[in-house]
Amino acid sequence: MMEKTVAPMKKKTSFSKKKQKLVMIIMTIFTGAAALIFLMPTFLTIANSFMNSAEISANYGSVFAKTETGGKTYISEAVNLKFIPDMVSFSQYYTVLFKSPDYLLKFWNSVILVVPIVVFQLATAALAAYAFARLKGRLKEIIFFVYIIVMLMPYQVTLVPNYLVSDFLGILNTRWAIILPAIFTPYSVFLLSKIMRRIPVSLIEAAKLDGAGEFQIFRYIALPLCKSVIYSVAILVFIDYWNMVEQPLILLDDTNMHPLSVFLSKINSEEIGLAFAVATIYMIPTLLMFLYGEDYLVEGITYSGGLKG
Repeated sequence: MMEKTVAPMKKKTSFSKKKQKLVMIIMTIFTGAAALIFLMPTFLTIANSFMNSAEISANYGSVFAKTETGGKTYISEAVNLKFIPDMVSFSQYYTVLFKSPDYLLKFWNSVILVVPIVVFQLATAALAAYAFARLKGRLKEIIFFVYIIVMLMPYQVTLVPNYLVSDFLGILNTRWAIILPAIFTPYSVFLLSKIMRRIPVSLIEAAKLDGAGEFQIFRYIALPLCKSVIYSVAILVFIDYWNMVEQPLILLDDTNMHPLSVFLSKINSEEIGLAFAVATIYMIPTLLMFLYGEDYLVEGITYSGGLKG
């Protein structure tokens, strides 16, 4: 009787394992296909940046063609998407790096704007988040609630106030009009404060018994425990401001100070190859940050960390 009972159980277990294996195979295929579709524009951009102008015009000329009045034409033929150039050419990169300094100027404009924003926003956010995590009281809760309300507002809503304040402070049409508002963005404060609240009170009390002050607790306990989350926030902030368009267009009249993100949209149809090359160069800092801090990013997003509030 026992043998008869065990046999169906083994069959049921075997069927369950086969079902799980089938589900895993289907999910793997689906995930791989989704990843290929997602990465296709990136691969296409990099591959096309190594084509010469004639090959790009032959493949994509109909996409960027315009009428005599400057309007777009109807695409009557299929576009030839090519991932492997007929002949590898570095002429686009040579033009961007050596013959056309405007592109490099705009690239360094992006760096000059984004690096201070990331550094000082993280410094400000870490200090503010630690204060929100440590302080108690009604006033703190009200201020934090205001932070959340401001964070929920799209940036376009705050553009006019930022413009008026920048004009009042006399920093309009300077890089400070973009850098200063970005330093005090509440998004980073919100994320870091949620993590710092999970630091065990026992660690802080032990540090206090050893004679540590608040700044020492912040430096030697809070920051190391939140390192992965801080790096995740740094990547998100960098990507956000590396791709900014509205702020420079509204707050900077001088086009020589515009970042590359604005200048990319102004590349005309006669420079399609240059657009691919510039876009590839433009992706390099973001890719390097992601590849260098991939482990920190994954750990920060899926953070459980073993810390309990």
